[in-house]
Amino acid sequence: MSHPDREPAITRVSDLQTTDSRWIALHKIEYTDQAGTPRTWEVATRKTRGKAAVDAVAMGNVFLHPSKPPSTMLVIQYRPPLDAYTVEWPAGLIDADETAEQAAVREFKEETGYDCVVTSVSPAQAADPGMTNANMQLVMVEVKLGGDDALPEQRLEDGERIERVMVTLDDMYDKLVEYSKRDRFVVAAKLFHFAAGMHFAKTSGHVKL
Repeated sequence: MSHPDREPAITRVSDLQTTDSRWIALHKIEYTDQAGTPRTWEVATRKTRGKAAVDAVAMGNVFLHPSKPPSTMLVIQYRPPLDAYTVEWPAGLIDADETAEQAAVREFKEETGYDCVVTSVSPAQAADPGMTNANMQLVMVEVKLGGDDALPEQRLEDGERIERVMVTLDDMYDKLVEYSKRDRFVVAAKLFHFAAGMHFAKTSGHVKL
């Protein structure tokens, strides 16, 4: 039974052995540094990396409307590791038999309800190199809207609850700053860095546009 007004809450945190985990493994790396000194490092790795050799995709997206300024769709969802709502671009893991492009189209449809067209795919990028070998690719996609398109139905998995928010590209940086000030909200670094780069290019005078 759904409880739309209930706030998610962590009820227990316990240690997890790699042998009992489904998605993540924990390892100790032994290595020698540039000076030849033996050292160790703790690293979390994903168990789900497929033939693409990339774990995940994030979909930077642009919505084009005949009478409105270019916009992007943000998604907001509860993330247990943070015990907070994160503001992100749509994203997801790449299935074992998928390419980054295929995963992006599938995940974008599931989370937003919209069909999209891929316009570019980034090289593989480190997700959090100090803690994990997880990597990802940024797939830019485009959606062309009609004059009065209705919001399509999402295709969410059991347990997923994702709010969709449309903001203009010009307003994206300011909106993310606003979200970051809200209680129990966190803006995803990948999204904020993209928006901050756009803002820097427009306001610093150091970039030729």
